[in-house]
Amino acid sequence: MKKDQLLSRRTLLTGVAALGAAGAGGALAAGLGHGPSRPPAPLPAPGPPQRSPLKPSAYRLQPLTGYGAPRAAPGRPPVRSEPILRMTGRGRTMMLTFDDGPHPEYTPLILDTLAKHEVRATFFVCGEMADYNRDLLTRMADEGHVVGNHTWSHPLLTKLSRRRIRSEMERTSEVVERAYGEAPRWFRAPYGAWNRAAFQIGAELGMEPLAWTVDTLDWTTPGTGTIVDRVEEGAAPGVVVLSHDAGGDRSQSVRALRRYLPELLDSGYHLTVPRRRLI
Repeated sequence: MKKDQLLSRRTLLTGVAALGAAGAGGALAAGLGHGPSRPPAPLPAPGPPQRSPLKPSAYRLQPLTGYGAPRAAPGRPPVRSEPILRMTGRGRTMMLTFDDGPHPEYTPLILDTLAKHEVRATFFVCGEMADYNRDLLTRMADEGHVVGNHTWSHPLLTKLSRRRIRSEMERTSEVVERAYGEAPRWFRAPYGAWNRAAFQIGAELGMEPLAWTVDTLDWTTPGTGTIVDRVEEGAAPGVVVLSHDAGGDRSQSVRALRRYLPELLDSGYHLTVPRRRLI
């Protein structure tokens, strides 16, 4: 079985495969092997407490979902009326995405697991967190991961003025560009709450809106096994999985990734990152 190979940022920039979208429905669960459960590897003992600019549960709400397929996007990002929910492509291809980080404790553990299995993922970062942890954005770039824009402070965009929405997006893009090496090409609205202003401003900043197909709801800390089951039961070609690497205690998310990632790979899935035609 071929696994996704780690690429440098320079190699990633040459990608020309487009990410599109089919309808939100029709994602049939793939047949994953469910053999005897392996006990999760213990997390390393945490180091000294590190300052985080955000309170753990200050912005955690029930995400809003239920969008259809986007229109075609020739040449440059269009102003969409719906976010992209799925990816196109042949075979058993999926995407793993992580929101709200980077976090100094949990994000490195997630990156270590991805590196162990030679898999790349997409991280939608909050500018306020990224500004405190720029070294992790640099590592993401070096290891071939994609970094997207998740606004500066994780607000509900539908309650903000256009000026505030632009500020939230622009500040985050600036931090990402300085630490990651290029401006983000993808953005995700906090809570999955999109409006026309968000789509318009995102397109003006050169970004496509990417949502998700499978929500692990890991922010509710439902238990490692439950997170694993949600990923494996929802696995199907084109699926985009939503998890979190910050915003609270993400030890369950780390342990779950260590379990379901090798299961997906052994079942023939190819874990990749979004790409669109470079302008």
